[in-house]
Amino acid sequence: MELLLTKFVKILKKSSTALIFLLPGLLLFTVFIIVPMIYSFRISFYDWKIVNPEQSEWIGVENYLRALSDPIFRRAALNTVIYSLVTVPGQMILGLIVAVLLNQNIRGRTFYRIMYYLPVITSWVIVSLLFEYMFSGQAGLVNYFLRDVFHVTSENILWLADPILTFVPIHLLGIWKGIGWTAVIFVAGLQAIPQHLYEAAEVDGAGSKEKFFLITLPLLRPTTVYLLVVLTIGSLNAYISNLLITNGGNPMDLTHFILTLMYEATFTKLDFGYGSAISYLLTMCVFVVSVFQIRMMTKPIEN
Repeated sequence: MELLLTKFVKILKKSSTALIFLLPGLLLFTVFIIVPMIYSFRISFYDWKIVNPEQSEWIGVENYLRALSDPIFRRAALNTVIYSLVTVPGQMILGLIVAVLLNQNIRGRTFYRIMYYLPVITSWVIVSLLFEYMFSGQAGLVNYFLRDVFHVTSENILWLADPILTFVPIHLLGIWKGIGWTAVIFVAGLQAIPQHLYEAAEVDGAGSKEKFFLITLPLLRPTTVYLLVVLTIGSLNAYISNLLITNGGNPMDLTHFILTLMYEATFTKLDFGYGSAISYLLTMCVFVVSVFQIRMMTKPIEN
């Protein structure tokens, strides 16, 4: 026991400088992240009274069971999963194409990289309102081109009034917004691939197609797995675009994402217990994806 204590003291002395620098950040993280999370987890087991918290009634897992049996929650979960299945592959495929093009030795390469990255740093609020205008059923730019320019349809399409068509601008926005960031990560992965592998492949007679599928893609696997997990977690937390474009679930609560439903339950209906339960159901999903990330990234690459 004394030996373990002595080792622990030595470790503290060696890392004392690092701990001093980490302490302020850890303190803020604990106060503003950890403590509210624990308190919110406690609230999820109560019929919480926001005005008189001491009168809150303990109801156990009833809020969780209520969420799982709620058709609106199930629809919100389905919408969120579909959003992930559409936007994550879209961002990764288009991001990889852009990265391969930007990794070439072309004139103005820096300029093109900046242009592709601009959507990433553009405000979600601004681009969400822009896409809402573009897909407006009355005077939207998309309807103008479909009806008056290409003559695809003879009348305006009510994009934002249909619970299915509403997701067209939301999905397109999600893909467009993330291509630049995905491309930057892929470019970093491409530049980490040793150039001599391509030179050896050329000596063996490999063409561009063979080099891409036999060298580039396999060696991009760690980057691809990282992007897959990070983008999936981000898509599960999609919120602003849906909230602004659908006004929080319109029409008839059929277009909710999990986070917009949580926001409505918590801050519109003031049902804090139910809203907290929804947030922790989402947290469990994110935890599962994170575990999958760790397993995939630590799995050795097969030759």
